[in-house]
Amino acid sequence: VQLQASGGGLVQPGNSLRLSCAVRGVTLDYGAIGWFRQAPGKKREGVSCMVPGGHHPYYADSVTGRFTISADNAKNTMYLQMNSLKQEDTAVYYCAVGSLLLWRCTGADVDYWGQGTLVTVSS
Repeated sequence: VQLQASGGGLVQPGNSLRLSCAVRGVTLDYGAIGWFRQAPGKKREGVSCMVPGGHHPYYADSVTGRFTISADNAKNTMYLQMNSLKQEDTAVYYCAVGSLLLWRCTGADVDYWGQGTLVTVSS
């Protein structure tokens, strides 16, 4: 199983980025999918998770209203649209696939991790 994340980069505050994660070896209906991030000196945290085709994705309070998780089953790819980016969003972002329990967005429920893509928000 391989998860290939892409789309990170340097962006100014207030701008947008879309992260992509191409999944190979399992289909997105394996269970749940999600995005996590780890900022320098901080623990990895769940940003957004969902069961593809399900309802009510999970969003961390810090990103609610700004980030949107989605999935394209035909492409077996997940996305994270990030709008109104803030400096505190700077982190390495990881995509993940896990059992249905992953909708809770905890790292313990991840079965497969992507390699991470760096997002830097700075003026």
